[in-house]
Amino acid sequence: MNQVSQLHLVAFVVLGIMSGCSTSREDKSLTYADMEGPRVQLMFDADWKFFRGDAEGAEDPVFNDASWRGLDLPHDWSIEDLPGTDSPLDPGAVGGISTGYFTGGTGWYRKAFRIPGAWKNKRVSLQFDGVYMDADVWINGRHLGNNPYGYTSFWFDITDELQSGNGNVVAVRVRNEGKNSRWYTGSGIYRHVWLIATEQVHVSTWGTAITTPDAGEESAIVVVSNEIINETDHPAEVEVVTKIMDRSGAEVTSHSRKVTAEPQRPLQVNQELEVRSPFLWEPGSPVLYHSVTEILEGGSNVMDRVEIPFGIRSIAFTQEGFFLNGKNLLLKGGCMHHDNGPLGAAAYDRAEERRVELMKASGFNSIRCAHNPPSPAFLDACDRLGILVIDEAFDMWRREKNPMDYHRFFDEWWEKDVASMVKRDRNHPSIIMWSTGNEIPERGEPEGVATSERLAGFIRGLDPTRPVTSAVNGLGPDKDPYFATLDLAGYNYSFGGDHGRESIFDLDHRRVPDRIMYCSESYPLVAFGAWMDVVDHPYVFGDFVWTGFDYLGEASIGWRGYPHEGSFYPWSNAYCGDIDICGIKRPQSYYRDVLWNSGQLLSIFVQPPEPSFEVNPDRKDWSKWHWQDVTDRWNWEGFEGKPLNVEVYCAYERVELLLNGKSLGIKETSRETQWIARWEVPYEAGVLKAVAYSGDQEIDSWELHTAGAPKTIHLSADRDQLQADNQDLSFITVELRDAAGHRNRTATNLVQFGIEGPGTIVAVASSDPMSPESYQLTQRRAYQGRCLVVVKSTREGGEILLTASSLGVPPENLILSTR
Repeated sequence: MNQVSQLHLVAFVVLGIMSGCSTSREDKSLTYADMEGPRVQLMFDADWKFFRGDAEGAEDPVFNDASWRGLDLPHDWSIEDLPGTDSPLDPGAVGGISTGYFTGGTGWYRKAFRIPGAWKNKRVSLQFDGVYMDADVWINGRHLGNNPYGYTSFWFDITDELQSGNGNVVAVRVRNEGKNSRWYTGSGIYRHVWLIATEQVHVSTWGTAITTPDAGEESAIVVVSNEIINETDHPAEVEVVTKIMDRSGAEVTSHSRKVTAEPQRPLQVNQELEVRSPFLWEPGSPVLYHSVTEILEGGSNVMDRVEIPFGIRSIAFTQEGFFLNGKNLLLKGGCMHHDNGPLGAAAYDRAEERRVELMKASGFNSIRCAHNPPSPAFLDACDRLGILVIDEAFDMWRREKNPMDYHRFFDEWWEKDVASMVKRDRNHPSIIMWSTGNEIPERGEPEGVATSERLAGFIRGLDPTRPVTSAVNGLGPDKDPYFATLDLAGYNYSFGGDHGRESIFDLDHRRVPDRIMYCSESYPLVAFGAWMDVVDHPYVFGDFVWTGFDYLGEASIGWRGYPHEGSFYPWSNAYCGDIDICGIKRPQSYYRDVLWNSGQLLSIFVQPPEPSFEVNPDRKDWSKWHWQDVTDRWNWEGFEGKPLNVEVYCAYERVELLLNGKSLGIKETSRETQWIARWEVPYEAGVLKAVAYSGDQEIDSWELHTAGAPKTIHLSADRDQLQADNQDLSFITVELRDAAGHRNRTATNLVQFGIEGPGTIVAVASSDPMSPESYQLTQRRAYQGRCLVVVKSTREGGEILLTASSLGVPPENLILSTR
């Protein structure tokens, strides 16, 4: 059954909904002046009207929406302040702890638009990257259809409903009602919307697939397959010309084929091309080529043009591990939900890209998208930056986890939603596995086995080049039939070796020697054992911690843990990520640097003399999503002379700890110590310093300083050059520093922001998991001496002036530029 060991992947491209144009952000902000050509894709995000609540008759084009709020997409109303309050949180929210006390409900969107005369004879479709959830769409009063799942992309052909001489109105009703999720989902049209125009003969939506059955250093075979649709009433004699372009834009190979496209009958056209001495796509060198396909009539009339970036590479999974381009690679993975912290679920391209950047900067080379397909922008970023991906379909099938979740729609919709995921995403070089689901309730029963077999077979029919997997908990022999339907076995919470017991991977390898396994979810607290399982067992090819990036909802599983009983308000985020919701590394991420021997190989953390938050006395022993209660702070006024527990994470042979220049001893660090050295240190203000040694040579150092009172505000932007496209973002970290430039980790000042020029403040945040503050107001209280403000560009170029001020501290300015 293990076909996967023979799989060789290849050239997978960014198709999604970008067929017909480049995926660079510059090309997405088309205007009506750009609408000449055989295929036009217009970002349809600007100038919508929104109403939070139900509105009878709002699908009618003459409905009066003058009082509705104007906004641009992407949009998530759940992250916004509740009407009449300065907070998005409601202690009585239906979703409660699971959704972080954020609220859903029903909302309406409307947009008026005109179609240019140049589109008179074109086919026009309206495409949504994602709407959460249960979306109904009308055009000019006619109901186009419903899409219940909140995570898959969908589209409608609206050609016959358009009024070319008059205005048109699209209306969308979104219903996020009842308990339908175990985490924060957001509400609304939270991903991009597109208006796409093609000629009558064209490549179908998501109709391009690019593979390389042979991808080597000397040459690669690229197979470009296009599904061509002829929507006229007569046969079309056409020529299909495909060119492969390198990253400089130079043509490296081409292929031409003449075909007859019969009316209303999809035609599959396969073309095989050879690329000599290809640059292979891999995390360290994510080189992308471009495939350009043109459909020509009469030799020169271009009927369609589809340009798609793609990468050339091969994958294989064997008992010896995972191989990318023939080289063994251990997967250093993190699971990730879809929200963007203070932006809610709004999938701005830059926000999606930033999360991928931060994951890679923290040592991760792979991401498991939990537990649903991500946005196209997220996958585009993984392709560009070089991160491997598990693309996952569902969190449940027929058996519910919540009364109003997807189980209500599964039987009718699973094929459509799986097809949407695979066809949209199959061309991304970053994706190496398809997952049918997470912790499916019926996984240990015959019904679940039969369903798994159907889903896996359906996916292989759409894309036979990637393995099919599923994330399974409650591990035991009763899950063997379920695993037998899959190509790769995802183990949730397999724990790890080196804890005085035999690893479950050892046990199952003896029982089922052909099974290829990986840890699809692991607790942060057992990071050492989980990673040693990967290091020690070649048939265990990776570990995916829960979770790589923190998220809203599942409130406080990283502190109060399970069971979730009673109210944990005002906890609103999970507090279990290696990276917090502001994009800042947490202590466990520094420990993972040491485990993976990459990034920061030496760091110091201190256990507070009192717990950081109220402890849950009922937390179960198995609930291990937390990390040690430690912080990088050396301000402990009132505890002078009292012993504090200090942990040093060290990837080197030995480490010395010094307090104000006085040595507290040298300790060895190795696998035997789990690369942690511990001291008990009587508190004394000053400098706590760790020095690492290789042999007798000092090789690294790390310091914690006792900070004085805040004297300055320091602003640091991740990017100071923005595109004037009404979409681009800059994330600015705000720190309260003392006179010597050290961040005061005890500072909780309220920081207020002002902005001038072509930009807006779209979000503020801190890392405080218990703050009920607004993400929308232009102020935020610092947590551990730090907070975050997010600025969005407008359509105008120029300079943006951001001002941050706080009582008793001089204000600080930062200039961003847009063009």
